Amino acid sequence: MSSRRIIVVGGGAAGFFAAITCAGAAPDAEVTVLERGPQFLSKVRISGGGRCNVTHACFNPRDFATRYPRGGKALVAPFQKFSARDTVAWFESRDVKLKTEADGRMFPVSDSSGTIVDCLMNAARAAGVKLRLNCGVEHVVKRAGGGFEVTITNKTSSPSPPLEERGGARRPIQISEQAPRPGPLPAVRGEGEIIASEVVSCDRLLLATGGCRAVAAGQLAVSLGHTLEPPVPSLFTFRTESPWLRPLAGISVGAVEVSVPTAKLRERGPLLVTHQGLSGPAILRLSAWGARALHGFNYQFPLQVNWLPQLHAEAIAAELKLRQAAQPARLVVNVPVTPLPLRLWEQLVLAAGIARDTRWAALSRAAQHRLVQQLIRTEFAVTGKSLNQDEFVTCGGVCLGEVNFKTMESKVCPGLFFAGELLDIDGVTGGFNFQAAWTTGWLAGQAMAAK
Repeated sequence: MSSRRIIVVGGGAAGFFAAITCAGAAPDAEVTVLERGPQFLSKVRISGGGRCNVTHACFNPRDFATRYPRGGKALVAPFQKFSARDTVAWFESRDVKLKTEADGRMFPVSDSSGTIVDCLMNAARAAGVKLRLNCGVEHVVKRAGGGFEVTITNKTSSPSPPLEERGGARRPIQISEQAPRPGPLPAVRGEGEIIASEVVSCDRLLLATGGCRAVAAGQLAVSLGHTLEPPVPSLFTFRTESPWLRPLAGISVGAVEVSVPTAKLRERGPLLVTHQGLSGPAILRLSAWGARALHGFNYQFPLQVNWLPQLHAEAIAAELKLRQAAQPARLVVNVPVTPLPLRLWEQLVLAAGIARDTRWAALSRAAQHRLVQQLIRTEFAVTGKSLNQDEFVTCGGVCLGEVNFKTMESKVCPGLFFAGELLDIDGVTGGFNFQAAWTTGWLAGQAMAAK
């Protein structure tokens, strides 16, 4: 009989990495992953447009930690124990090579998240981790003598046992003689849906249930004595109602500066025009660093865009005068300043109050000034946010002061561990949230394996 039982609640990146690490370090332990949904690693599957941005090519722990609007200071020491370099080595030791793109993001060379999912599934199976789908944890009680009683609800579409996923295929779990027996008889709720509950015991418990999209998602932690920082969205795009912007959907600009003066927020990076407004790394980073402030504005605020942050106003004015002298007969709308796309330049010229048929020779000093101001300070009224529900990242979660970041164990409930986005940690786009999952999962797994 196994000397220890360890339950991991949450079948995502952090939960899987913790379970694999724990089972590998303690072969005598019985490690089980419980996933409420019908599929493991669902966020891994869809991340990065189906490519999975595994981590970021930044190998200095302190530098890496600066990419987290919340939690960066707490992660410095953990990153010294398990860094992006360790993540690369871990996957490559399992025949999954990663590649680095120009912006530092790292993906599997296959450009398929399925490669990462298969690797994690195979590693879990090889380590002897028990994987259970459609198993939601409804209640946890801390036992007086140590350990936990975990109430599980099993949801199936037939009287068959809960399903175990093995390398992409799912099959009924074979319940061992040591496994706890189901409690009450199944109850039917809705056509074809069967709900059954059982109570299982464990010595150590890891909560890795993902970001708290609502306060209710963190109630297991709260029930065990923890407090939550209120969850609000992070990493979202901006909606605007500017009529001239909508026809430009799909246009990207390599490097702009975006700012929210009322919140003292400023970021540089690529920008993408969408059908609903503005997106791209610059906007996503701004939304991450300003998550709480923008929530406080109810996502309605003025946004300024400097389309040419590499040039001062005087340098832009000089560029315009050069064009006026060299191409006086050409239309202003047809001669953009590099690197602005022609269609965007045309709309910026018109937004500056310059008629479409204006030639450079006829461009007045006042019109030139308006155009310079438009280029360095275009203002949009943001009217809301947009986000991909599947890739939603939250700001908020379990308060970091209540967790020991050497082991990821709770300071208020011994035997309870945390990993991933359930903690009040969130990074900017670029593989940083996954790295936090790998690192906290690895630390928790090692600590849970220790006797």
